[in-house]
Amino acid sequence: MSSSTATIPMNQEEWRAAIDALPANPEKIPAFFFSHGSPMLAMSESDARAMGSPALTEWMGPTSQLAKFLKDFGPALLKKYSPKAIVVFSAHWETQGERIVSDYGDENPLLMDYYGFQPEMYKLKFKSKGDASLSKHIVELYKEAGYLSRTTTKLEARGRDGRGFSGPGFDHGVFVPFRLMFGEEFMSTPIVEVSLDSSLKPEDNWRLGQVVSQLREESILVLSGGLLVHNLRDFNSMSPDTAKPILKEFHSAVIEAFKVSNPEGRKQALYDLVKHRGFREAAPREEHFVPLYIAAGAAEKGEVKVLNGLYGIPTVAFGV
Repeated sequence: MSSSTATIPMNQEEWRAAIDALPANPEKIPAFFFSHGSPMLAMSESDARAMGSPALTEWMGPTSQLAKFLKDFGPALLKKYSPKAIVVFSAHWETQGERIVSDYGDENPLLMDYYGFQPEMYKLKFKSKGDASLSKHIVELYKEAGYLSRTTTKLEARGRDGRGFSGPGFDHGVFVPFRLMFGEEFMSTPIVEVSLDSSLKPEDNWRLGQVVSQLREESILVLSGGLLVHNLRDFNSMSPDTAKPILKEFHSAVIEAFKVSNPEGRKQALYDLVKHRGFREAAPREEHFVPLYIAAGAAEKGEVKVLNGLYGIPTVAFGV
């Protein structure tokens, strides 16, 4: 089935079928853009309802369609691809002028980069490990491509933590969805996080994906996480029940861009999304949108498969 005619999965039965239809253990593992959601995914239902609007809780809360999708998505990736490691890019780690790669050793720390939440939210667990050789390999790939690049360790803070200090670690755009995808203890597969480009330009972040494209031939899974509708000034924008028509029009334009079958035409359609009249309503600041370009750059050839087309929170496989 070509990208232009593929059915867009909109419920659990459909997305399970779409995930199951991905080719198992191909020579190149697809690169994935996934919707990482918000800390609400890790809250109790009552706390989530107390924090946000009912519509937002239904769409991004602990029992939402997104939570259900992530719980299906993670195990399927492990079963289908048996990756040697996972390399993840997050909307929540921007660096200027150089690419920084985590090298956290035998246990990856967590950076709880959210503020004013319930005490339980600062006790969340996600136990995983790094891979020093992979971290160094990624740094060398970026250096060979002409980038400044280096690793960072547990001894270097990368941001503010809601527990009252600055620290290292995986941000909530990684550990909150990964807890659902892989469980609270996930030591079987190393995870390394790489920063995105703080220019937030589509072209610059597309090139970041191109640099790591060869990892897909090394049995390494490339995941790039963000949200295609992320407007914290207007929580109503983040649910289809309350979003303005212009936002739904923008979401439809995103899905149509994914469906363009010609790689060059698809690239241009994806670039043109930032010019759409609904883009600034969806992304007042681009950091949650540009991870899409990293995933697309890592697998710009081949077919694109939308694994779920849920409003504002799709997940997409590139290079199928």
